Parts: sequence; C-alpha cells; structure tokens
Amino acid sequence: MYLGTQLPARHDDDYRVMKQLGVDNICADPDGDWRSWDRAHLERFRERIEGFGLTLDMLQLPLGSVPVDRAQCPGILLAGRDRDREIDDICALIEACADAGIPSVKYNFNLIGIPRTPMEPGRGGSMNEAFRWDLADQDEPGPAGIVDEDENWDRIDHFLGRIVPVAEARNVRLACHPHDPATPPGYKGVTRVLGTVDGMKRFVQMHESPVHGLNFCVGTVGEMMEEPSQVGEVVQWFGERGKIMNIHFRNILGKRYSFREVFPDEGSMDMIEVMEVLHRTGYRYMVMPDHAPTLSGENERGVAFAFCYGYIAAALQMVRR
Repeated sequence: MYLGTQLPARHDDDYRVMKQLGVDNICADPDGDWRSWDRAHLERFRERIEGFGLTLDMLQLPLGSVPVDRAQCPGILLAGRDRDREIDDICALIEACADAGIPSVKYNFNLIGIPRTPMEPGRGGSMNEAFRWDLADQDEPGPAGIVDEDENWDRIDHFLGRIVPVAEARNVRLACHPHDPATPPGYKGVTRVLGTVDGMKRFVQMHESPVHGLNFCVGTVGEMMEEPSQVGEVVQWFGERGKIMNIHFRNILGKRYSFREVFPDEGSMDMIEVMEVLHRTGYRYMVMPDHAPTLSGENERGVAFAFCYGYIAAALQMVRR
C-alpha cells in the first residue's frame, strides 16, 4: 500500500508539491465533459500527470457525492428513462480507462449528498465539518423523492449487473464510497443502504468479482458505528476478502448521528491500528486523505492535506518495520 491523494490541483505547482511531499499516486480527472474522455484523451492526461513524476492511479466516474438534483447521471440514480444509456456511457468510460492504462475508478451511489449541520471549532480554532442529528431538519424533503430500502437495492443491483462484468473483463477496479453519513431510515425521503456495515457487506457480495469493492472511507465507517473504536474489526472483514480498492484515511470524534471530522491523530479511532490491519490483510493500493479541517491562512486545504500526507507516510513506514 502507498500514499495517494485525490486533492484537485489548482495549477501545475500543486502537482509538483504533491511529489515533493512524497505522494507518487493520485486520483484525478481531466477537464471537460466526461463523455469526451475517450482513450486518446485519457492517455494524454495520464502522460501529463506522469510528467510530474506521478502515477494516475484512479479516475472518478461521473457519479459523485452531490445530491441527485445536481448529478451528472440522474437516470442511473433515479432509475429514469435514460438509465441504460447512461450506464452504456459509464461502461465505455471504464473500457477507455483500461485502454489508457488507468487501473481503477471510484464512484458514489448517492441520492442526497453529504448532509452536515453547522461547522464546529476544532484544534487551535480550525473549523470542522459536523453532523448532529438533533440539529438537523429531520423533516427536510430530499431531491430524490421517497426511496425505500428495497428500491435502493434494486437500483444498485441493476447498475452493478451492467458495470461489473465490463470492469472484470478489462481488469479495472471499482471502488464505491459508502453513504456519508449514516442517517436514520427515511431521512430526506431515502433509506441509505450503504450507511451501515451490514449494508456494505451485502453490497460487496452482490455480483461477486475480484474487481468489485469499496472506496473504504474510514471516517464514514466510523460515522455509522456506535463504537468507532472498533473500526479495526470492520477493516479486517473487508480487507481479508479483498474488497477494499481504495482507502480514505480520516478520523472523526463522536459516533453514529453525532460527530465532527478531525485530523487523523485526534479522533475516536486508532488510525495506526487501522493501518496495521490493512497491512496484515494484504491491502495493496492507495491510502489517501479525504476531508480535512478548515485551517487559517492561505492555501488552507493544501496545508491540511500536507499534514495528512505526513501522518499517512509515517504510519506506512511504521507498519512496514
């Protein structure tokens, strides 16, 4: 396993800084409409990234973390009339990634985005994302209408049934992010089936394939647990089955329905233990920061991620001894 990042580069110097900080592998997308990302376009982008001494390890499919009313493929998420055409386009993009030498893709199957309540102060006056159920508008309608558990699983099953065979045939790893955060059933009209550990287990066993797994966000998994300190057991289950395709390495302070995001060294989970479990179970892909607290000063995001890079690099060095 190795240090990676998904932090978007603002300009070329950001790629140079990534390399200078010890990052060798990244997840990034080229500019422009994703439907124009054919083999030649992706190869040019990969070669540009390689020009900075970096490896383009992963691409984000056009199924991100935004609510469905801002999604690029609403037909897939809402089972609309354009669903199968959109899935055809996704399959073509997966094949283009294979042809261009990009070995993995990540995606979300997310209908309501990433709900949060007001930010809260953290270490030294940093500002941290948070979710407190008692502060949320518990009756707020969502952009996807009413989607119960069975319907949510049906939509996921249809999508996986189409893309997993294509990805397996071309040996492109599929990394799906769990639902962030866990929310009570029916919140914003949706029962989020990937907001529980049991739901994640069911997901990875559907359309079983060595390329089908998770963009395993340690923070998100902690957010769905009453005892986040036990996250190592969850990592163990997925790791020993080869179902982790990427790691989002972040911590939280709190538990299910009540937490704030924090730096990896200060939360409710033992992140060194997480790294040890990953090492023990043979995980062999990127370990990257995901979200980070908002700092003071200029380039606050780049500085926060630099701290996380250093922490991850040290943890990797520690478990390899």
